[in-house]
Amino acid sequence: MIKSLKSVLDNKDIRKKIIATLLLVLVYKLLSVIPVYWVNTTMLASIIEQNKGLSFFSALMWGWLSNFSIILMWLSPYINAMIIIQLLWVIVPKIWDLQKEWEQGQKKLTKMTRWLTLPLAFIQSYGMIVLLNTLAHWTIVDLSDTQTVLMSMVIITAWTIFLVWLWEVMTEVWIGNGISVIITAWVLAWVPSVISQHMSAWTYGLFAGLVIATLVVIYVIIKFTEWNRRIPVIYTRTWREEKSYFPIRVNQAWMVPIIFAISLITFPSIIWQIMSASTSDRASAIWKFLLEHFNMSNPSWAFIILYFLLVVWFSFFYVSITFNTENIAESIQKRWGYIPGIRPGKETASYLTKVSAHLNLFGGWFLALIAVLPYIMTKIMWQTVDFIISASWAIIIVSVILDIVRKVDSELKMHDYSKYR
Repeated sequence: MIKSLKSVLDNKDIRKKIIATLLLVLVYKLLSVIPVYWVNTTMLASIIEQNKGLSFFSALMWGWLSNFSIILMWLSPYINAMIIIQLLWVIVPKIWDLQKEWEQGQKKLTKMTRWLTLPLAFIQSYGMIVLLNTLAHWTIVDLSDTQTVLMSMVIITAWTIFLVWLWEVMTEVWIGNGISVIITAWVLAWVPSVISQHMSAWTYGLFAGLVIATLVVIYVIIKFTEWNRRIPVIYTRTWREEKSYFPIRVNQAWMVPIIFAISLITFPSIIWQIMSASTSDRASAIWKFLLEHFNMSNPSWAFIILYFLLVVWFSFFYVSITFNTENIAESIQKRWGYIPGIRPGKETASYLTKVSAHLNLFGGWFLALIAVLPYIMTKIMWQTVDFIISASWAIIIVSVILDIVRKVDSELKMHDYSKYR
């Protein structure tokens, strides 16, 4: 391992990429602590500490709410724009045809996503300000002052667009996805604080158990992430047949279903926080129902089952949109290839769809189990329990690290090969 690390650091190109990526992550971290200057962040932080619902919402926003950061919305508008564009594939034939244009089509889709991000960021910034004012029961930004509201919206939107640009630069500079690198850095940055909490609370036995459980879960996730089914493909372009494989991963949807599901499942928590300020009997009844069944700090079994089913459903939904078996079958046929025992064309597409659905059944159930595991542990142990690294976020970390290892290894091999050319 030390030898491999030394060979990576000795490579000038990879070393430059690592330094550039770390500097970009540092820029991102600096942006996350810069507040919108007219917000009283000291008062906001004290309100968050006293308000459990707002504290939970702040945790969902990665802690940036406490200082009302200029990148308060992070890349949420861009991710929403990506989801909308992907959903439009099914509805709008012209967007669907762009997929077939490969690199040029992808550039056009990326450009559409960027343009859609701008109005979404502007609209979401206002919704965020209104929502936070409601949850805090205190004026974070005075909604009656139109100029202040517009300035806040413009600042948050502008820096969100800058963050999108920063992510794209990071993706170009580094050999991985910029969003994944940022998320990984954020999750790992929380580990020391989790450890210090256990140390200060003298919960050494629980801490040791959680460390072992975290390592076991990470090991299982690594095996799960690497697990794939290789579909044999035979190409007949030359005078002899060439045998190859088309791999289909069990976890085709990655972390996306959990992100979708958590967005829906946390919505009732936000609603009951808003309704808690109402004095009407009907609103009070709804508030008590949501508090009883959709409180994430004390989840009910109904909450856990619904969350599980949502992850499974979103897993199938996302893969059905992104994994285009017709394009894959057409590509194999154009290269004079075929799957043994399967006719080219529609039968190949149908076969790949069945295999994908079968693998996604295991993948979706596994993702759902990982998502609800901390809540099941909380119900069993009668206290809030989570791993040192959240099992859901561990999927991202494992995927990112494995992807980086593969790409670094590939670059090292290319570098070694170029020396002998």
